[in-house]
Amino acid sequence: MDADCRRPCGTKSPEVTISTTVAQGIVKALADHGVGQVWGVVGDALNPLTDAIRTEDRMEWVGVRHEEAGAFGASAQAQLTGRIGVVMGTVGPGSLHLINGLYDAKKSHGPVLAICGQVPTQEIGTDYFQEVNNGRVFEDVSVWNQTLTSPEQLPQMLVQAVSAAYADNGVAVLTIPGDVGDLDLPGNASMPALSAPPASAQPDTEALAAAAKALNGAKTVTMLVGRGAEHSRKETVATAECLQAPMVVTLKGKTGFDGGNDYQVGQAGLLGNPGAIEALGEADALLMVGTDFPYRDFYPDDATVIQIDREARHIGRRVSVDVPVVGDAGEVLAALLPMLDTRDDSKHLDKCRSTYTDWQERQAQVADPDYEDSGLVAKVRSTFDNPDDRIRPEALAAAVDRHAPDDAIFTVDTGMSTTWLARFIEMREGRELLGSFNLGSMANALPQALGAQALDRSRRVVSMSGDGGLMMLLGDLRTAVTYRLPIVVVVFDNASLGMVQLEQQEGGIASFGTGLDNPDFAAVGEAMGLATRRVEDPNDVNGALEWAFAQDGPVLLDVVTNPDEIAVPPNPKAKQAWGYAVAKVTEALESR
Repeated sequence: MDADCRRPCGTKSPEVTISTTVAQGIVKALADHGVGQVWGVVGDALNPLTDAIRTEDRMEWVGVRHEEAGAFGASAQAQLTGRIGVVMGTVGPGSLHLINGLYDAKKSHGPVLAICGQVPTQEIGTDYFQEVNNGRVFEDVSVWNQTLTSPEQLPQMLVQAVSAAYADNGVAVLTIPGDVGDLDLPGNASMPALSAPPASAQPDTEALAAAAKALNGAKTVTMLVGRGAEHSRKETVATAECLQAPMVVTLKGKTGFDGGNDYQVGQAGLLGNPGAIEALGEADALLMVGTDFPYRDFYPDDATVIQIDREARHIGRRVSVDVPVVGDAGEVLAALLPMLDTRDDSKHLDKCRSTYTDWQERQAQVADPDYEDSGLVAKVRSTFDNPDDRIRPEALAAAVDRHAPDDAIFTVDTGMSTTWLARFIEMREGRELLGSFNLGSMANALPQALGAQALDRSRRVVSMSGDGGLMMLLGDLRTAVTYRLPIVVVVFDNASLGMVQLEQQEGGIASFGTGLDNPDFAAVGEAMGLATRRVEDPNDVNGALEWAFAQDGPVLLDVVTNPDEIAVPPNPKAKQAWGYAVAKVTEALESR
């Protein structure tokens, strides 16, 4: 033997088997699947997982200041990409904090995997410190919800979780007790490739024929188009042209159908306008494309309804449907178009478009920075509803639209911020939009912006934040600094919970509990490391936005806006005070 050899020279080294833990197997499988970020707050049961992420070069841990923000961030990524978003919460309270963001993913149909910690297996069911029953807690929010108790279960359980999230466009919850993550996988265990999103179903020929018959036989047709059609703009616009149909676009559908669309008449209801309401009310046939629009009061009473949706479970949930067609919007419309009669009569379309464009002109006047000096009516109005000459939120939103890049991603808080975005931010080709449009949660805009920005740090993401919403998850402003996420946070600082105040006013009751004693958000943001400005003069709005979009890091603009901006409809009724934000009346609010 050589002195330097501990074995006979010339013989082969024995094979060394490197064990893989449960946590390492999960992280590698997710990284192989293309997961680039995992969101959460570190702690106890998650330690094996976060340590595995630490050594995985393909994956970034985004440590938020509140788990709810992490769930919103993962959901935003899932909605933008169609791929699984991943968030983690540790034992008990850490996982409980995920609930609101996970419900938003559920109701927005985003595939999300939530990995939740649990007490050690021998302590489950003993009312141990921080123990909660994850099976019960997450039962309603999830499409799949199981606890991993042995390494032998891992390959199948992870595949089942991800497959269920994709198949049902929802939340899968995988609970891992604190003593399981560090256990070694069996030596022969293999981690199979995780499934991809499923392909869409092909439309049924009989359903297509029935849809064509109903549309060809209708005197007037209106289209109601949602997010499910956003990737099928060409086919959708061609259908509107063939049918000479006005196109009511849901708020979530703005991404695909704003800008250069001669058929759209905007949104209906509280966020919308008289043109859209007219289009729905006077329709002989309603063609719903890729939408599950929930507000029943706005559907026409006597129209023949044709609904196209890739999810069969969505058809008929909101309104009685005469002709259901299951399939991808683009594929269905491409097959349907050759079966439709081309119309020459554009009276219905022209009337609704005229009403819509007239409304747009009136709103544009209010959004003009010089509105206060535009005439006697404006001066009188300002005396009553804006005596302090604060910045009008319409003008702020319109200015954001002018200065934001054409490929910007917008997130928006629930409340009046959504109204201003719906009316004044155009989702031109290349822009995208996220909000809590189905759950209606506060505080969603900032964490969704973080999630969107983490996907691409070179693309501008704009958070249209309400002051009430921002305060709820204020700590996660620092997350933007920590992870160098160059979001632009525009705060509509009106010192009130504006939508709730509007509900109370509309219901004929006194405003109560809606006032906010806000801090100087610019000063808070600066202390957290963001570039900030506070804007109080209407003449400074354009300059501030130009400055904001020129920065290369996270930015916050604290814009002091008029809290009494919008008028309530005539003859308010107390019974309408609840849920006015979700359209208890069938008319649009108008700044006037």
